[in-house]
Amino acid sequence: MPTAAERLIGFLAAQGVDRAFCVPGESYIALLDALHAHPRLDLVTCRAEGGAGFMAVADAKLTGRPGVVLVSRGPGACNAAIAVHTAEQDAVPLILLVGQVERRDLRRNAFQEIDYQSMFRGIAKWIGEATEPDQVPELIARAWAMAMGGVPGPVVLSLPEDVLAMPCQAAPPPATLPCPAAPAPAEAARLAALLRQAERPILLAGHGLDTPGHPGAEGRAALRRFAEAWSLPVAVSFRRQDLFPNDHPLYAGDLGLRNPDAQRTAFARADLVLALGTRLTDITTQGWTWPAPGQRLVHVCADPRFLGWHFPAELALPADAGAIIAALAAEAPGCPAGRQGWIRELRALHLADCEVAPADHPDGVAFAEVAKLVERAAAADAIVTLDAGTFGAPFYRKVAWRAGQRLLAPISGAMGFGVPAAVAAALRCPGRQVICAVGDGGALMTGGELAVAVARGAPVKLLLSDNGSYASIRIHQERAHPGRVSGTSLENPDFAQWCAAFRVPVLAVESRADLPALEAALRAPGPLAAVIRTSLRAVLPRSGAG
Repeated sequence: MPTAAERLIGFLAAQGVDRAFCVPGESYIALLDALHAHPRLDLVTCRAEGGAGFMAVADAKLTGRPGVVLVSRGPGACNAAIAVHTAEQDAVPLILLVGQVERRDLRRNAFQEIDYQSMFRGIAKWIGEATEPDQVPELIARAWAMAMGGVPGPVVLSLPEDVLAMPCQAAPPPATLPCPAAPAPAEAARLAALLRQAERPILLAGHGLDTPGHPGAEGRAALRRFAEAWSLPVAVSFRRQDLFPNDHPLYAGDLGLRNPDAQRTAFARADLVLALGTRLTDITTQGWTWPAPGQRLVHVCADPRFLGWHFPAELALPADAGAIIAALAAEAPGCPAGRQGWIRELRALHLADCEVAPADHPDGVAFAEVAKLVERAAAADAIVTLDAGTFGAPFYRKVAWRAGQRLLAPISGAMGFGVPAAVAAALRCPGRQVICAVGDGGALMTGGELAVAVARGAPVKLLLSDNGSYASIRIHQERAHPGRVSGTSLENPDFAQWCAAFRVPVLAVESRADLPALEAALRAPGPLAAVIRTSLRAVLPRSGAG
């Protein structure tokens, strides 16, 4: 008779899961054994649970299926918590499987025991725990449904080690997911009427269009057809630049950190905001200020919890973004004569913010120039992963992401995401160019996962920004307390030697004169580690630039 662990792995495989990420632990030996026996499920062994979790998040972003990560109890689960938070903030389906203490030790403060209901409440959509082997098939099916339903997100399943090894009589139930919620015909007609009347509309595209699998097409293609049919300028929510081609005349930019004043002023003049597949969180709404009072808002989100609680909407639809687009296909588009001028105005404001003026700096290269270099060298289907940090800012505002390219960046702002995400992307898409940009802070958090790429032959191209500082925090520090540097300076290792230890080709970029060599190396096949001496003075406020 199959064990509970074998039933669990069989269920995941039946849903199309073909890869899981782990740091091994004695508390889930039975799961490791079930994976060993399974012919179609690849287990990626990582160097830290945070890295494994980030890999699973990135893999889920690329597949649309829940990423699966296995960790041991206590310390393993604590280290993986950063991925749970990231998945929640990023609206990404994630299943965290935690090997738990034996049943007899539950709630007795046993070695490495944690009550995961208490620990993950608030950042996980659902937390379950098995106490009998026959519960495991039902619990993993529920975990799958919860991770995928509504606004996707993370779930946690606690699995006592003795339960995993026990025979399981219960057969796995079929995976049951709710059909995407669609609007009623009257609501679709009302939305169509609002769109026809609006002279200055903005379509704000969010996470609901970021998952593959919408009827007939991926969400990105459906979004583009919809915007073109209805002549709607498109802005994207925080760090989702690859949802819509940035070189398209309808692309109006992003809603992110520190939008230019002129752009914010123009967005405030919109007479209709269609927020499609977004929760309208603080950064996307520019600190809860947009849409402004008096602006007409249509808010579409698959989870009704996020509708109407902060921004009053003329029409609030608890529906799937793709289903809304499909419903409007039956309506005749309309466009007032004045809208084309509005589209051109928004486009011009976006383009004005894209320029990067070349400049020499005594302390290194301005990373904005590296970002523009990536724009030129990135393949048509390139995947670019970013860590959190100031070095990443120009990738959001200065780079034009084209159709077919993917940008994997942590909406949560979690440092350490970049390298694990790149490894996962290179494993998932072995024929595509994968470029990772990471700072010297994040590199030493999870950069050890580069060893996984080397072991698997995954040709990641690493761009490491070395400026000896937690620069984004230093910028805030200089604004609030000019000249009083505290806790933000870094003493770094020799990163060229560090990268060389992973047995990948290393390129040192010391000045702008080295940028042509970097561009050539990015275009060439194979792995790369480019250590870039990055100018801190180029990003600091003038008072702190020295």
